[in-house]
Amino acid sequence: MNSVSATSTEPWHGRPARGSENHGQNARATSTWLVGLLQAGDSFYPTGSYAHSFGLEPLVQEGVVRDRATLRDFIFLSALPALRHTELPLAAHAWHAFGGANWSRIGELCVLSSALKTAREARAASENIGRQRAELMATLRAHPLAQEFLTRASVESWPHSASISAALEGRVLGAPLTAVLAGISYATLSALLSAAMKILRLGQNASQSLLTEALGASPALIAAAESTPFEEIGWFNPWLDIAAARHETADARMFIS
Repeated sequence: MNSVSATSTEPWHGRPARGSENHGQNARATSTWLVGLLQAGDSFYPTGSYAHSFGLEPLVQEGVVRDRATLRDFIFLSALPALRHTELPLAAHAWHAFGGANWSRIGELCVLSSALKTAREARAASENIGRQRAELMATLRAHPLAQEFLTRASVESWPHSASISAALEGRVLGAPLTAVLAGISYATLSALLSAAMKILRLGQNASQSLLTEALGASPALIAAAESTPFEEIGWFNPWLDIAAARHETADARMFIS
């Protein structure tokens, strides 16, 4: 009787190891939502976020942000706290609400998201990006959850929100909450640094080093945001709001916000 030695190079066509079928199915399911999140967070995805500096340009005009060091201050004193206390908790609560079809809570979150942005430009930016993201989910995926959200938002006059639409994307794609929040963190920070390269003397290496450092703080931010009660969502930075209000009437500007 012939046998195949342990060192044989012939292909093995026997029965797969126990559990390998489930592993393959899980891997395929993960790859489906993972590539979806990568697509939604890419600068090629037409959300309109490229047209916004998210408050950075007015701070550059005021001379508050002028180099790598002051840009780092802005990221750690403004961008990361905004993620931690506002955008990530909003998305976390919306992800749970979409999962349970809790439309009254989704409406509350849409209104809260808009109310927490005191500068008109910030509200308009979130509105435009949020609407575009939701419409893309309804168009590209033809998913009933996205279509129902758009219908209800129109009937109830809910403001659109970038974070809540990101949570909707996660539910449509079947992505877990932690992955959705990680995607929001990356998309927010990378968009901010991409804008910074256009209005500051900042190279790609410096931008990537700042992005790496900021993303290193994301796991702690995500963990905290996941446990933030609805009543504690919100954060206020008058420094940023005043600059955004001045930006609205600036004589010249590169970005919408």
